[in-house]
Amino acid sequence: MEKIDNLDRKILGILSLNARIPFKDVAAECGVSRAAIHQRVQRLMEAGVITGSGFDVNPKSLGYTTCTYVGLNLERGSMYKEVVKRMLDIPEIVECHFTTGSYTMLIKAFAFDNAALMDLLNNKIQTIPGVVSTETLISLDQSIKRDIPVIQTEE
Repeated sequence: MEKIDNLDRKILGILSLNARIPFKDVAAECGVSRAAIHQRVQRLMEAGVITGSGFDVNPKSLGYTTCTYVGLNLERGSMYKEVVKRMLDIPEIVECHFTTGSYTMLIKAFAFDNAALMDLLNNKIQTIPGVVSTETLISLDQSIKRDIPVIQTEE
């Protein structure tokens, strides 16, 4: 990965607080031109440092009242990529991680209610070839959601 300097970090810090801030305002805060900000952001996107921007939609506003984390165990860890391909077809799954510890994989998913969650588990996730067991944890409340902090370094 490309090395980022303190100007990049300052830009990232500003954008992580407000991704919709105009580049002219970022430029003014950083003491550089708007063109310089545009070039830096473009480079950071191409390098994979900035991986997206947009709006966070509250799942509850769309009727998804149940947030769940599901630990999965696979027949073999090497089946991970094939299982992920199948999970891409399940829109309720919003995150998937290949993990160490008690589970081969950990996913985050949303469901409209407990009946929809049971359908998701029994008829979608547990029917994927290679999935041998699941353990479901229902989130009662999300207390913290934030991006990783962007810290200035000494150069």
